Amino acid sequence: MTIPHPAQSAQAPSGLPASASERTARYLRVLSIAGSDSGGGAGIQADLKTFSALGCYGMTAIAAITAQNTCGVRAIHAVPADILKAQIDAVVQDIGVDAVKIGMLATPETVRVVADAIRRYQLPHVVLDPVMVATSGDRLIAAETADALVRELFPLVELITPNLDEGGWLLGQPIDGVAALDDAARKLLALGAPAVLLKGGHLPGDWVVDLLVDADGVSHRLESARIVTHNGHGTGCTLSSAIAAELASGAALPEAVVRARRYILGAIAAGADVRTGSGHGPLNHGYAPRAQVIVGG
Repeated sequence: MTIPHPAQSAQAPSGLPASASERTARYLRVLSIAGSDSGGGAGIQADLKTFSALGCYGMTAIAAITAQNTCGVRAIHAVPADILKAQIDAVVQDIGVDAVKIGMLATPETVRVVADAIRRYQLPHVVLDPVMVATSGDRLIAAETADALVRELFPLVELITPNLDEGGWLLGQPIDGVAALDDAARKLLALGAPAVLLKGGHLPGDWVVDLLVDADGVSHRLESARIVTHNGHGTGCTLSSAIAAELASGAALPEAVVRARRYILGAIAAGADVRTGSGHGPLNHGYAPRAQVIVGG
């Protein structure tokens, strides 16, 4: 499928001269800066599956290596900051980027490397999933890293996508009901994020309510019937990477969130009864793949 060049990608890709970007067709390019999940259900692996399913060309800069499966996280190894920087530089300078998804960053040093790259390359459409707690309940990063996320990255991104546990940790208070979502989202905005998608899936009930508060302060309440399944591993990673892919395709933020949410609901439903491992299994990322999108040319 060929689509018109998205308006936000009309400039040359970062690190490339304008003439190179204008004379050839190319794919929609989405970069994931995140941790690797050896079990394949979350992190970099889920991001690449999502980008591909939504017709985008996925690239990676691995910030951490985890030993994990459907039952939990066994070990985490942070990739050295200079290696993370080299990965980002290599991708951006040669291929270019239309959108970025940021996942788990294990140390304050890696946070600073990513923030520096966003500023140096003026990376567009950055979606930050502040990964702090795994589906299994394992705490993934230290408090000083969470502080660095807020200080260094919140002002530079287009959207943050915390779940209730992560939002509560950032605010230092629990988010204990649907009625608390709006106040919590606005407090997260006050920390410096331009827009917040607060995910309410951890709340009990037959309906899942997520709340998007955009840069204009407008609230968008998104509801859907809960899908009963044990396979919820990687839902946050998948949703944030789907939003980044939709932004790369030219969708405005509210529409990108709606489309991404529609995709993830389909992926959850399609994989709800599939058994993978003995714990929290993954989604069915490839249930309805799109053709690879080509722009320009």
